Amino acid sequence: MIVALLQRANRARVGSRGVDTGVESFEQHRAHLIRVGYRITGSLADAEDAVQEAWLRLAGLDDDARAELRDDRAWLTTVVGRLCLDRLRSAAVRRERYVGPWLPEPLLTNGDADEPLAAVVRDEGVRMAAMVVLERLSPPQRVAFVLHDALALPFSQIGDVLGCSEAAARQHATRARRLVAAADPPPRVHTAEQRAVLGRFAEAISRADGPALLALLHPDAQWVTDSNGKTKAARRTIVGADKLTRLLLGLLDRYGDEMATGWTPVEVNGDLGFRTPAYGGTGPGVTVVTIRDGLITAVYLMVNPEKLEHRPA
Repeated sequence: MIVALLQRANRARVGSRGVDTGVESFEQHRAHLIRVGYRITGSLADAEDAVQEAWLRLAGLDDDARAELRDDRAWLTTVVGRLCLDRLRSAAVRRERYVGPWLPEPLLTNGDADEPLAAVVRDEGVRMAAMVVLERLSPPQRVAFVLHDALALPFSQIGDVLGCSEAAARQHATRARRLVAAADPPPRVHTAEQRAVLGRFAEAISRADGPALLALLHPDAQWVTDSNGKTKAARRTIVGADKLTRLLLGLLDRYGDEMATGWTPVEVNGDLGFRTPAYGGTGPGVTVVTIRDGLITAVYLMVNPEKLEHRPA
């Protein structure tokens, strides 16, 4: 849809070789802009809306204004940042009414380098562990952190996005950096290690093997389920390997094969994860884990159907 809109908006600005320069530029920067929008909002839908709006604003510039632009990428990044800041502030109000934990919308891919989100999920900063940490930041801190530390935008430009001075923008970024460092999200581990740990995890679940599950979980492991009350799910974060093991064994004892089978691999925010089956009133979902030193430190389960609309076939 966005390409079609740009084609109509840019018909008057076709290059001498007959190339629609607006669409060509859009394709060049789209992944970058989606990545900016997603890291700020945690929502692919909000990111895509912001990117579309930014490109329509660019296409709507008259020739004189367009000629003054020195850097389309920087201009578009600034516009997307402003739009996403507005969405993030609105989301903060909505999340006060959210039922249970809130997790970022999962970005699901099938490992195909040509699929639209492939370039987005290669970014280390969009992995689920990193995105969850960003939820601890205030909207200005999150925007400043993403735009500066992740994208190297100057603080003068970030101040324009936030509507504050350069010094204030720098302070927002500094505070955000401290919070992120204190959270210490595990870095992305090698795919082979992910595959080995997840394989053992799925096998332990299929056998309802408590000792094997306990051996895979970090002592302070967390289980976080995002449902917004739209399907049956835990409404509080569960912490501790013992508690997680008892939870899983209890569910397996009650639902058996209905829960233990049908786990299919998928990439979630660039990491290996699973599509998980519906069971006992819990809808189908997406699960991804974080791993440190060979142990699972967090299990993130997304079963809110509104966040699973972008699942690949």
